Amino acid sequence: MLTLKLITEDKERVIKGLEKKHFNGAREAIENVLATDKRRREAQQQLDKTKQEAKQLASQIGALMKQGKREEADEVKKQVAELKQADKNLQEAMDTAKNEMDALLCTIPNIPYDEVPEGSCAEDNHVVKSNLKECVEGDTVGNWTANPEVAEAKLPHWELAKKYNLIDFDLGVKITGAGFPVYVGKGARLQRALINFFLDEARNSGYTEIMPPTVVNADSGYGTGQLPDKEGQMYHCEIDDLYLIPTAEVPVTNIYRDVILDEKDLPVKNCAYTQCFRREAGSYGKDVRGLNRLHEFSKIEIVRIDKPEHSKESHREMLEHVEGLLKKLELPYRILLLCGGDQSFTSAICYDFEVYSEAQKRWLEVSSVSNFDTYQANRLKCRYRHTDDKKIELCHTLNGSALALPRIVAAILENNQTADGIRVPKCLIPYCGFDMID
Repeated sequence: MLTLKLITEDKERVIKGLEKKHFNGAREAIENVLATDKRRREAQQQLDKTKQEAKQLASQIGALMKQGKREEADEVKKQVAELKQADKNLQEAMDTAKNEMDALLCTIPNIPYDEVPEGSCAEDNHVVKSNLKECVEGDTVGNWTANPEVAEAKLPHWELAKKYNLIDFDLGVKITGAGFPVYVGKGARLQRALINFFLDEARNSGYTEIMPPTVVNADSGYGTGQLPDKEGQMYHCEIDDLYLIPTAEVPVTNIYRDVILDEKDLPVKNCAYTQCFRREAGSYGKDVRGLNRLHEFSKIEIVRIDKPEHSKESHREMLEHVEGLLKKLELPYRILLLCGGDQSFTSAICYDFEVYSEAQKRWLEVSSVSNFDTYQANRLKCRYRHTDDKKIELCHTLNGSALALPRIVAAILENNQTADGIRVPKCLIPYCGFDMID
């Protein structure tokens, strides 16, 4: 969440940033936070005052008793008791104001960086790079036109999966429900090949592999911002009050909850493969067919914890890492800088990677790479200690998909289909043990 220090010292910039994110009632929300904090500070000041008065009075009691002035001592004791009751009431008022302020801050999103473009929806995102000629720097998504080199209509991945017996969507419905596919034979081997390829590439880039739990407690969901913002998107185990993770970002980032790191150990670089679970309530239609949107899927996540002055460099390195994966997979891709209105609740800046679906004639998002500034770290109490002056301050947190598998599989199948079968990208052949799906 936003720090009170930022809101207090730079209120107008915060309000302007929230308006860029199209957060309704930005000024009112910030004014409510400041008014609640004022109540807290006033209660704190009064509490300090009464504690001091009680301390001064209490120091008189012993002397009065020694002088035989019992009645005066009893009167002072009564005054001290009254002050202690006042202390209790003031403490309750202060705690109430603090809790109200924290609850208000949880409803306010992160503010975007200055370089984030204005815009209200996905059509306003900026294409900053692509390996297709029609996507030139500065274009918005809505201005993009189809690649003329794309072949005539080919089979979509769900038909290819059935033709080559790679994925059984109907069996998944039987076992669990829609959005839980069963991978079979070479389809399962392709999944495993991608997982190992992505993990090896992350390790080669200096990331330490983590194998975290795939269920987390509410504190972890709160720490990374999934709670209380996204309860409806998460599967909840009510009896144990645990949540199935929507991404490995949640357990991996929460490793550093309530932790003070040493400056010399930054940046921390972790990666993790997990199954991910998303309810995606209300999802239906052609855009969710096949692998386009699932309730359970595999994903490799990269997470960094860094100091503020280096986090933008970390973000750049993460973007290069994800782009390198797409190049090695030989897929048509583009990179989008998300506008303010299309950013997530917690991000300060986010780039999306999309791959092109030949059969569907549309772009499929396969990765989001975000810098959260101190927003998550403030919730997590994730801090670092300066080497020189031992000062302690909040870290920056970053994460990105590297990569999510379902749409990558869809793009590989659709973009590599030939008369003889589906060609496997060269980088995956050592991992899956075959070069064609036929």
